Amino acid sequence: MQSTADATRSEVTERKMWDIQKSLPPLVFTFTRVEALRRCVLSRRTLTAFSITRALSLSSSLGRNEERNNKEVATKSLFDVKEKNKRAYIDMIRKFNERQVQKRGHVEFIYAAMKHMDEFGVSKDLEVYKALIDVFPKGKMIPRNMFQTEFQHYPKHQQCAIDLLQMMETNGIIPDMEVEVMLTNIFGKTSHPLRKFMRMYYWMPKFNNLSPWPVAKPVPQDPFELAKIALQRITSVDLLTKIEVYQTKNLKDSVDKTWIVSAQSPLQKEILERLPSDQPLYVEGAFKIWLRQACVQYFILRGQPKPYTDHETMIEKDDVSRLKTPFSDEKTTFKNLERLRTVHEQAEGTVIAIAATGSSSKDSLLSWIRFLQQEDQSLGRIPVLFSMTSPFGQVVSFEEDTVKRTVGVEK
Repeated sequence: MQSTADATRSEVTERKMWDIQKSLPPLVFTFTRVEALRRCVLSRRTLTAFSITRALSLSSSLGRNEERNNKEVATKSLFDVKEKNKRAYIDMIRKFNERQVQKRGHVEFIYAAMKHMDEFGVSKDLEVYKALIDVFPKGKMIPRNMFQTEFQHYPKHQQCAIDLLQMMETNGIIPDMEVEVMLTNIFGKTSHPLRKFMRMYYWMPKFNNLSPWPVAKPVPQDPFELAKIALQRITSVDLLTKIEVYQTKNLKDSVDKTWIVSAQSPLQKEILERLPSDQPLYVEGAFKIWLRQACVQYFILRGQPKPYTDHETMIEKDDVSRLKTPFSDEKTTFKNLERLRTVHEQAEGTVIAIAATGSSSKDSLLSWIRFLQQEDQSLGRIPVLFSMTSPFGQVVSFEEDTVKRTVGVEK
């Protein structure tokens, strides 16, 4: 009798479970929900509306987590390509648009694509930014009233578009009118991304060519060319400055075989001739100068600062009680006259020459001083000290740094 009752109870349980399954939509009733309902039924709980709702919510949350993990894996798989260039990047966006017909997960995709821009070398391409903006759905996120406009209708999507425009501004990409049309069709005429576009479209062309030291776009990748451009920018205060290029292989007993770019003006040579022989000169560096995203290290040959002489000055401009006339008995003297300071004589010291080398090592700087001594004999009577002080830490050549890192990895 007991076995018959158990069989009857199990049949009733299965019948209830299948009745609930038939009442739910087929696409919503996943395996996780079936498992949750089966556990609820087998635990002999009363199948009330509250228990069914709780089981369905639990299973739906599990389903969302699984779907999110699958999306992350799918998004990452789009970037795993062998050839990383502009064509592969555009194809990746096209595949996402074909896969996501309902435009789901496009915000996460755009953020992930922005992280891989430098990797694919498309961070300065306007066409790529247009392709990413085109991923947003059209017409759905346009605000209908003033409250939706000011409270940023669809804030997550608008912030994503603003971040994309900010990345364009950081990389110096000036948007065109096509970008305005795309943003208008996506977010409307009064949206925050369109306001960001208007500010960029007004100000960026004004500041694009405002620098007095223009640099080519893109910046040359050759360190030798970058060194010449950097020294021309630094020494532009003296138009007579001459840029010289030396090869250490042409110098006898040179240890480091590299190139040297040196900058010195005739005015600096005159200052060097007037320097006393008992005051040493110092080689200091490395200092950094940035040419867009490229960094160049340079060194200076510095002398002692020129002392300032205090002269008697008038306290007020309208004070005429101390004026001197040629009819006075006081004799005119020229003892207080002194040479005017040049642009190279600063309060921190007198800059004699500037140089950049291929290895930034002490041996290359020693070769630089020897080249200067061959051109100007007055430098041979003045001692030169290599202080190598830099605000960025100890100066280490590229070869020495590579050897130290290799040894550390082997240990």
